[in-house]
Amino acid sequence: MEFIIEEPDKKIGQEIKANWDRLAKPLDGLGEFEGLLARIGAILGSPEIDIAKKAVIVMCADNGVVAEGISQSGQEITAAVTENLGKRNTSVCKMAKAVGAEIFPVDIGVNTDRIFPGVISRKVKKGTNDFLLKPAMSEREAMQAVRVGMELVKDCKEAGYTLLGTGEMGIGNTTTSAAMAALLSVPPEIVAGRGAGLSDEGLVRKRQVISEALEKYQLRETEPMRILCSVGGLDIAGLCGVFLGGAKYHMPIVADGVISAVAALTAERLCPGTKEFIIPSHKGKEPASELLMRELGLSPVLDAGLALGEGTGAVMMFSLLDIAMSLYETGATFGDFKIEEYHRF
Repeated sequence: MEFIIEEPDKKIGQEIKANWDRLAKPLDGLGEFEGLLARIGAILGSPEIDIAKKAVIVMCADNGVVAEGISQSGQEITAAVTENLGKRNTSVCKMAKAVGAEIFPVDIGVNTDRIFPGVISRKVKKGTNDFLLKPAMSEREAMQAVRVGMELVKDCKEAGYTLLGTGEMGIGNTTTSAAMAALLSVPPEIVAGRGAGLSDEGLVRKRQVISEALEKYQLRETEPMRILCSVGGLDIAGLCGVFLGGAKYHMPIVADGVISAVAALTAERLCPGTKEFIIPSHKGKEPASELLMRELGLSPVLDAGLALGEGTGAVMMFSLLDIAMSLYETGATFGDFKIEEYHRF
């Protein structure tokens, strides 16, 4: 996957930071939000930031490794939640409605022949293989999923959206994301957590499965595509494409939790420079989340132990960005108050 990434416009980013400094408040008074909005404006190419039209792309897919007893739920849950995403009746849908964002659920690999009304159908295959038995997917399948993500970003750009978030649904995907933390060269006990609520015994099994897979495939951190194909998921591959699409089409992408984070790092390893188009949202509850964000050089704003998935953390970030935008757009300046501006030293 190679294409030329045009960097965000640094001059526009500096102009936005100067605009912040003219507002009647302490310098950097909104902390990281000032820099994040400067990054968004630089990506969009305008100091007049417009993030009114926003959406979350939710990739839905099943994972064959569920057969190894690494989850307390079966694959039927993936189909049930995907169906309700189509009905706009899940957690992320309710939250998105509150902040005026759209939800675009995508069936990229749910293990069923069912058609879900209200869900974009881009199925690559009916779930991945059990990666303890053979690689999760072929490179052709992985690349097809990546292209789906990139094409969806392009479609959103053409439809006038200016801010996208990432989300996912797929039983077993905290196992695939923890296995893909081979990108970090750390042992499973450091990165594998309880997911949706594993028992102590379940957690031991999850870590054992990941260890066996890493031994089986002898993955190295310099092989992002082989890692993705060996132990990843179609949802992760699709989200990887969303992040790559953000870089290609200059669309800021708000990353959700740990599954989004591993997709983001995969995208960055495939196409260095992609991370400049990523807006972090929160530090997820899974232990790999902080490590992945640190590797990307991103600092999540929210730290509330979130573990809901679906893109809910990204939607919460949307609301905070909107609040920060209200000050950027309408805040009084030092000139309005007829007082001297603060100066940087």
